[in-house]
Amino acid sequence: MEKRSVKRRKTKREWQEIFQAYLFLSPAILVAVIFFVLSVLFAIYLSFNDVNLFSNSFSFKGFDNYVRMFHDKRALIALKNTASFAMIVVPLQTFFALVIAYILSSDGVKGKKVFRLVYFLPTLTSSSALTIIFMFIFNIYGPINEFFMSLGFYDEAINFLENPAYSLKVIMVMNIWSTVPVYMTIYLASLVDLPKALYEAAEIDGASALDKLRFVTIPYLRPITTYALLTGIIGTFQMFDQAYIFSGGSGGPSNSTLTIALMIYQYAFGQMNSMGYAASLAIVLAIIIFTVSILAEKLNAGKEG
Repeated sequence: MEKRSVKRRKTKREWQEIFQAYLFLSPAILVAVIFFVLSVLFAIYLSFNDVNLFSNSFSFKGFDNYVRMFHDKRALIALKNTASFAMIVVPLQTFFALVIAYILSSDGVKGKKVFRLVYFLPTLTSSSALTIIFMFIFNIYGPINEFFMSLGFYDEAINFLENPAYSLKVIMVMNIWSTVPVYMTIYLASLVDLPKALYEAAEIDGASALDKLRFVTIPYLRPITTYALLTGIIGTFQMFDQAYIFSGGSGGPSNSTLTIALMIYQYAFGQMNSMGYAASLAIVLAIIIFTVSILAEKLNAGKEG
């Protein structure tokens, strides 16, 4: 005879505890529903409509906004700029952060605490201030031009800010410089827990400093690297403020600093006045970020095997 498991009914006290739990969670649930669930659903609704905020009119357009992206040259340029920005910045900022953290965690390095403090200070500065500082540094009369011209690399100053070949690269350099200290600190915090016995065993086997980094440190820090890659991908694909300040909101010169996030702003709140198209761009951007993040996580996890 099979014994059937009888589900025990919850007591009155247990129901009271469940009610109290949901009562305490209700503010957080309410905020999540309003500012996340409803916002996403409303954005999806807007993406299928032609919206005019000034006249408060909605006109159903179906998939027209999504089809429009494939025929919009500016959208393709923005996607290309955003993708190239992420493909260059994310690997470099992760690599430099890991190498610097490894060096600072090594024994015998003098002035490590001072360097950590000084190198981390720029992260306390706002992104807007950093953008203005880098615009001054790379100005046609700025220190970068003066330095390279004094070394004889070129005779005539380069207008980094107005040259489409250099403008996005300047933002890349600024982004890498400002984000490396954050991930360096995260790597350092994780390296504190790395067992010294692993390094000692590697030294007994004749491993060099580079071998220890490759076969001990990097595999141990794989979860942190996954976190750095995912947050880096999300941050770079959403890059807006730096491009906005750098180009004055236009995405120039010649759309060289135009990103998807900046284009969404232009259509949603700028003179373009097409909230429906902006919402469709935002939905597609979210899908791209989700897909690329999943792929990066799978690839990084696959190396573990």
